[in-house]
Amino acid sequence: MLSDQKVIVTGAASGIGREIVLQCLNEGAAVIACDIDADRLRELKRDSESPRLHTYPLNVGSYEEVVAFFDDMDQTHADINALVNNAGIYLGKSMLDYTVPEIDTVLDVNIKGYIYFSQLFGKRLMSRKTQGVIVNISSVSGQEGSSDAVYGLTKAAILGLTKSNAMNFSPHIRVNAVAPTMVNTPMMERIPDWRKEEYVDHQLVKQPLQPEDVAQTVIFLLSRKSRHYTGATFDINGGCYVR
Repeated sequence: MLSDQKVIVTGAASGIGREIVLQCLNEGAAVIACDIDADRLRELKRDSESPRLHTYPLNVGSYEEVVAFFDDMDQTHADINALVNNAGIYLGKSMLDYTVPEIDTVLDVNIKGYIYFSQLFGKRLMSRKTQGVIVNISSVSGQEGSSDAVYGLTKAAILGLTKSNAMNFSPHIRVNAVAPTMVNTPMMERIPDWRKEEYVDHQLVKQPLQPEDVAQTVIFLLSRKSRHYTGATFDINGGCYVR
């Protein structure tokens, strides 16, 4: 279904990102997997055993590193046509406890990383007037609030970025967002117990959300089956916040 896609995935070495990479490969896509954790990228490469997987260690919050990445892409993978912005940091802290360096780090990765990748990806496809797609991973906490206010504001910002870039990049690039509730990854361990209970109590679908569930929605949004969707947010929250 994605045999004509060459997909960049950020935050690719673990959790949701890793599952997105594996499902993209299973659907026939070529994937450039980016993550700050070089060791886990090597594990991903080994586990996938796919010649269509290419790994690239970098910090998405560093503009210089992202520029260097896209310069390399111009030489080695100039036919990239899809981007999944997934890299993110969740510290699970109260706003009152955040330090300035921690605030800067979360904003750099969770907002600026999405901006940098979207801008440099968009410039290339728009200049060539070729068709492409961006999928941004947001969160229900960007819609309903988060016990970690800094994280919540970054995920709300991604919803705004999605809508604006759907307009900015039309008609060549479709841009959509996915907003999951709690996903069964190590990040969930940092969510306070009281907040977990609130999410579960409100869910109409009681089965826990798994990384593969999120990845399946991303696959749909990357595919031609979603060709009429842009500027949209896809809630995957088990009905815990029906609006």
